[in-house]
Amino acid sequence: MRILVTGGAGFIGSHLIDRLMLQGHEVVCLDNFYTGHKRNLLKWFNHPYFELIRHDITEPIRLEVDQIYHLACPASPVHYQFNPVKTIKTNVIGTLNMLGLAKRVKARFLLASTSEVYGDPEVHPQTEDYRGNVNTIGIRSCYDEGKRVAETLAFDYHRQNGVEIRVARIFNTYGPRMLENDGRVVSNFIVQALRGTPLTLYGDGSQTRSFCYVSDLVEGLIRLMNGEQKGPINLGNPDEYTILQLAQAIQQKINPSAEIRFEPLPQDDPRRRKPDITKANDWLGWQPTVPLQQGLDYTIDDFRARMIDPDAQYEGASNESGAPRDRVTTL
Repeated sequence: MRILVTGGAGFIGSHLIDRLMLQGHEVVCLDNFYTGHKRNLLKWFNHPYFELIRHDITEPIRLEVDQIYHLACPASPVHYQFNPVKTIKTNVIGTLNMLGLAKRVKARFLLASTSEVYGDPEVHPQTEDYRGNVNTIGIRSCYDEGKRVAETLAFDYHRQNGVEIRVARIFNTYGPRMLENDGRVVSNFIVQALRGTPLTLYGDGSQTRSFCYVSDLVEGLIRLMNGEQKGPINLGNPDEYTILQLAQAIQQKINPSAEIRFEPLPQDDPRRRKPDITKANDWLGWQPTVPLQQGLDYTIDDFRARMIDPDAQYEGASNESGAPRDRVTTL
């Protein structure tokens, strides 16, 4: 099968491409390298079934593919707030372009949506029928509302044009290849602990998140794409932790004497976030398998290696167990 992955050089996209390549598919990666990196895909560069195209999806492109995994968009607040208009354009115009491609070539289309469509939720845990509590003019709305519009477009293309769609609402995901400067809580804490600086915790640490290891998420995306349900469907780990608990877990693994410093909570930061994955379990037979403590070990090993040797790369989570593979050195 010939499969297109937009944003394929990014954190989640590159792990998805690893799995698709190992399954023997022909894979085309589109990425403008705003947050993605070629180093995440180096091992496939000379493979006859892999093609990398530098392209911004806000511009149309003509390709022949059977499936489209649409992941292209900055997903961390630091990056999507840096250029909010570009974020909106990626989510709206980029999604229109990819849906138009899916319509033309009759490809199945999977949208990587987000738990951010629920905003600061007033329902807990969040089920797929909850319509959310989003501040339409807040600093996060370029991403939150952009993904909500992307979902609207996907379902309208399905109803109006018969495009086969799948919609995944992705909750907090972590693992090897996360960017050191992406501003997400897992990467922030790991980098700060490894550098010996205080772990910066926003608010009082009582806000909660649920953390899904990247190999589990990729398995869910592939099952959704190849299943019979359109979605939307939550993909995330229902184990809920306070941000303070996460900081303390990383502190103990890296530097037990590290200071934890409290800062004011950013605008519109959700107080609680936990997926109800009943549909994922019933429809896809899917649930996370990698516990947080184990996943943090894999992720810390990857960050430590990259910070010691920036020219080195871990393949991370390419095998079935979720454990990182051997180290690969870039040339």
